[in-house]
Amino acid sequence: MHTIDEVRARLDDVRASGRTVGFVPTMGALHDGHRMLMETASNNNDVAVMSIFVNPLQFAPDEDLQNYPRMVDRDAEMAEEAGIDCAFVPADGEMYPVENWTTISVRVVTEPWEGVSRPSHFAGVATVVTKLFNIVGPCRAYFGEKDYQQLAMLRRMARDLNQPIDVIGLPTIRETDGLAMSSRNLRLTPDHRLQAPVVARALRLGIDTIEAGERNPAAVEAVIREELATAPGADAPDYVAVVDANSLRVPEVLHGELRVLTAVRFGDVRLIDNMGTTVDP
Repeated sequence: MHTIDEVRARLDDVRASGRTVGFVPTMGALHDGHRMLMETASNNNDVAVMSIFVNPLQFAPDEDLQNYPRMVDRDAEMAEEAGIDCAFVPADGEMYPVENWTTISVRVVTEPWEGVSRPSHFAGVATVVTKLFNIVGPCRAYFGEKDYQQLAMLRRMARDLNQPIDVIGLPTIRETDGLAMSSRNLRLTPDHRLQAPVVARALRLGIDTIEAGERNPAAVEAVIREELATAPGADAPDYVAVVDANSLRVPEVLHGELRVLTAVRFGDVRLIDNMGTTVDP
């Protein structure tokens, strides 16, 4: 399906018959992480729909929108195998027929970390996801935890705006060497691909340090940075943080539900990853 009217008509009929809708928004270049989201949407709902749209609103001028991988035929095959019943693949002009004057901003959770490194990114994501939620209508929407700050933002957005959407996060899917699956991995050089699993190793070391009893966030951060520095092809990380899983703020003393976060560049490829744990006060 390529038009908003087609999607609305199809899914309004689905809900009118009492059936449930599962939705997976994507930008294409699908991998096994997306497959898990699509299979979950299919298994847990009567009708599963996904979207493929490379959203220009979330790319800054210095980011390479034109070279973002587009593999529509391959993506369609994977979606069908995963149980997707219908795919929404709009053109830019369908989603943005006129100049976009309206954006959605979610404060607090978007201000640190990725919000510093990519200041326009989250407003672009929140705006296009709101548009997609408005098009698809009431549903369960599935997102991966790899983009954890994005997930936290979308949960808060749906709550604050009373959107009739159940935002569901699913665990990060990893390669056998620990690297979080991402369309960006396709752009790593062979040498950088060999070194990239250091990101997951460093985060795992941070989690192990917390679970061994460390409650000082700065000490955990130092452990993660030290491990990241062992990869010669990795730039200094944009950030390393140990945060409260809900507010994404750094607590004075680590307790409750936590996330360790980082973003690291290998050449011109920027990888983000996170891991979580829960500890008693």
